[in-house]
Amino acid sequence: MSRSSRTTLLSAAVAAALLATLAPTAAATATATATATATATAGAARAEAAARTRAGGDGIPHLTDSRGRVLTLRGWNVGDKAHSGDEALSSVTEKHFRDMRARGFNTARLLVFWDDLEPRAGQYSQSYLRKIERVLDWAAEHDVMVILDAHQDVFGPAFDHRGIPAWATRTDGLPFTPRPDDWFSEYFEPAVQRAFTHLYEDEDLRRAQARMWRVLADRFEDHPAVLGYDLINEPMGELREGEDLATAARRIEREQITPMYNRIADAIRSVDRDSWIFVEPTPIVGEGVPTGLGRIDDPKVVYAPHFYNSAMEVGGDYDPSARWIENYEAAVTLYPKEYKVPVIVGEWGPLNNSLPNMNRFYREAMASLGRYGSGWTGWEWCYGGGYCAVDGSGAFRTNKELTAEPYAEAVAGRVRSSAYDPATGVYRLEYDAAGPRGSRVTELALPSGDWKARARGALVLRDRDGGKVRVLAAPGARVTVTVTRTTTRP
Repeated sequence: MSRSSRTTLLSAAVAAALLATLAPTAAATATATATATATATAGAARAEAAARTRAGGDGIPHLTDSRGRVLTLRGWNVGDKAHSGDEALSSVTEKHFRDMRARGFNTARLLVFWDDLEPRAGQYSQSYLRKIERVLDWAAEHDVMVILDAHQDVFGPAFDHRGIPAWATRTDGLPFTPRPDDWFSEYFEPAVQRAFTHLYEDEDLRRAQARMWRVLADRFEDHPAVLGYDLINEPMGELREGEDLATAARRIEREQITPMYNRIADAIRSVDRDSWIFVEPTPIVGEGVPTGLGRIDDPKVVYAPHFYNSAMEVGGDYDPSARWIENYEAAVTLYPKEYKVPVIVGEWGPLNNSLPNMNRFYREAMASLGRYGSGWTGWEWCYGGGYCAVDGSGAFRTNKELTAEPYAEAVAGRVRSSAYDPATGVYRLEYDAAGPRGSRVTELALPSGDWKARARGALVLRDRDGGKVRVLAAPGARVTVTVTRTTTRP
């Protein structure tokens, strides 16, 4: 599937002319950059100390596009859990993607539901596929990449949630007690746990799940907005007698979820050879528990954990002394280091953003996510209260504005460092441009506000709307890009 940019780029003739101008100065530029680095001011040194290094360190690879450019994803989950059937996705509008892109976000994790796609076994809803396509068209129009997420909460409609269809839910008659004030605890109800076991183990349900994904991938593998597929949201399973939660989670991931992911990946690859496949551990990883997932035998796998703290999920404040972020980071980076896959955090963000320590949380969380990940999609882009990123007027809710910062969407070369200092409003990117056969164009995304961009060793080209910067470099040049905040729009 093509991953070419969906915005108008320079013509080949103009690009060639600019490269001819740049090429003779590449060596001089590298020297100038080294000199400038050696004479950096104390303020710049402080900014560098506070900087966040992009993914790729410690053996964790970058996410890349079809042109080999290093990608960074920044965005939000978009979905509609409240409507199904004829009203499915009715609360998702083009405004979601227009507003996200205007704030500098380039990615949406779009919730899709198996119960809407296949309401009866073997009967796929063409109406629902058309609704998904309409949403993808809006995303493409506004230059937003999309991860299609097969979402489930507490398995599905059999338990008054969304996800796996009722016809694919088998409980062996075990009990289920609804807990509306603590919905996540419903995952531990005997009927729900047994339903997961049947999904993983029953051959006919295995085939049905694989067919469902083959239908989705076959329909959308050529869509210009689609980056990849998140195979199942927050998978869980059945605890055995005497197991603690961490031990059970690792067993379920190793023995049931890993084989499931390999089955689904095979089904997708029968129709789509190019898109990325996103795989999640159980949500227990949020407590700093390393995953038990094994190898997914596919060349384009992304590890996609979620980043939630149980105390904050029930409305509590961030407690820096508990070292939750540090423990999470240590645990969550083990899998991508071992299996050499990129990391995208698929969900994160607390329920109550206005508590006293939340400003610190957002700053420390953004720093952590930038150390090891190729990006993230927060929960969620909606207009209102609770988890919503923005209020009814479209203004960021308290502390959510800290998620909007300059970043390099696509780097045509090898990233040496990438960092944003929120205290000074300065973003710096240093990279070695690709060789003669590589892409020439690096793209930076800017949030709302007034920003000034300059580069050593390359030309800076600014979009008319001010939301994106393109940097054109000669092959092999050492490039340093600096973006500085001048004023901030309300």
